This record gives sequence, C-alpha cells and structure tokens, in this order.
Amino acid sequence: EVHLVESGGGSVQPGGSLRLSCAASGFPITTYAMLWVRQAPGKGLEWVSKINNDGLSTFYADSVKGRFTISRDIAENTLYLQMNSLKPEDTAMYYCATATSYCSGSWCGSGRGQGTQVTVSP
Repeated sequence: EVHLVESGGGSVQPGGSLRLSCAASGFPITTYAMLWVRQAPGKGLEWVSKINNDGLSTFYADSVKGRFTISRDIAENTLYLQMNSLKPEDTAMYYCATATSYCSGSWCGSGRGQGTQVTVSP
C-alpha cells in the first residue's frame, strides 16, 4: 500500500526558503514517477514538479521554474522539494503523490499524502 507523509511546511517571509520532505512507505519511490502538487486557498490543484522514476529527468511548472528543485533519496525512500525565493503566490497546501494519482488537475488515485501547509507573507 502506498503511504506518503509530507513535512517541512511552515510560515516564511517573501524571499525565504523551505524544504519539503515526503517520506514514502509501502513501495520503493523508484517504482513511480513522483509529483508535487499544490492547492492554494479557494483554487484547484496545480501541478508543481515531477521526477521520473529513473530519477534522470525533472520537470517544473513555469511558475516555479528556477526557484524550486525536486529531488529524492533512494536510501531514505524520501522525496524532497527545495523551495527558494518564495513568493506570496506560493502559499498553498503542498502534496506529494505518485504520478498515477494525479490526472489533469484532479486526483484520480489514492497515492498521495495529507499535505503540508506553506504560507508566504510579510
């Protein structure tokens, strides 16, 4: 069974940094391409970043490109999202998920965590 637990969220001022973690259990994270997805207050789901299951390719939404970095630690079975130069518009609940659980702006599977809140404000 896929089990994902996010951590590392919090409140930060604009320009600050946070590192989100997603501890996976029940499966090796090399099994799936993995995603970070966020949901801002009152808005729909937004795909943020993806790492392929081979770990060789990463992808980013235009809104975070150059500021966020996705990575993983196979030994720790953990996914990360390093977020730098944070902006107020980055405020959202951040979820990690298997790529098979997210379909064009909606959840289509159960392979996701409960989320961690990121708030960026002066």
